[in-house]
Amino acid sequence: MDHKKKNRKPLTVSKILVYICLIFLALVIVVPVLWVFLASVKQNSEFYGNPWALPEKLYFQNFADAWQKASMGSYMLNSVIVTALGIFLLIIISLPASYVLSRFKFRTGKFWNVLFMAGLFINVSYIVVPIFLMLNEWDKFIRQLTSGTFFLNNLFILALVYTATALPFTVYLLSGYFRTLAKDYEEAAYVDGANYFTTMVKIIFPMAKPSIITVILFNFLAFWNEYIISMTLLTKPELKTLPVGLMNLMAAQKSAVEYGQMYAGLVIVMLPTLSLYICVQKKLTQGMTLGGLKG
Repeated sequence: MDHKKKNRKPLTVSKILVYICLIFLALVIVVPVLWVFLASVKQNSEFYGNPWALPEKLYFQNFADAWQKASMGSYMLNSVIVTALGIFLLIIISLPASYVLSRFKFRTGKFWNVLFMAGLFINVSYIVVPIFLMLNEWDKFIRQLTSGTFFLNNLFILALVYTATALPFTVYLLSGYFRTLAKDYEEAAYVDGANYFTTMVKIIFPMAKPSIITVILFNFLAFWNEYIISMTLLTKPELKTLPVGLMNLMAAQKSAVEYGQMYAGLVIVMLPTLSLYICVQKKLTQGMTLGGLKG
């Protein structure tokens, strides 16, 4: 015990200030989230009194109303489909691309690296209108041939657009991780008779699991909460994703003023992201800090 006490460093003023700032930031984040959860189980009449008061009883009917009356269930299904497709396509494309760009030297390698890096500086909000106009023109051509549409109001196309917008950052992150791995692993695999594809899939990708989980989490949050592209490319009400549906619910509640139902919708949007983050928190930290080799 005495040895442990001797090893403890005394608290300095700077450390105390850091702790105070961290506690303040935690409260700024946690308190609004807790308030939304509490507000989601309040009856509508309780919102006209003290907004910080605890609910008199847990009124879970708000979730049923948000799920059924406001069609949050169909919106969530659309979000699940788009997010799952987007992440699947992103992983399938970005993993081989990152591995090749980081481990092999070829003539056009610098060009592709610069191209992906340039994509990091493109704000997606600025190119939504050109994307819409391009897809609309392609749909005009299809309408002339088949009297139908394909590129707009298509969940797969929306997932493909999400993949394209997330590709530069994902390739940048994965390439940086692959560069930290020693080439001894690959050379040993080649000696054992493995080809490039087998080495990539069975040796390198399992070692990059923390980094892959980090990429999946970041892009899940981005795809799940994305609003502008989804609102622009999906005009049919039955195809709208959860953030767009939530905004429609909030707009509709301005006249009906069903606050409990509105906050229940917010909770429905937040729960998947919070649950995923809690499940992979350790892997996320590991993926951001882990190098290729351990001593």
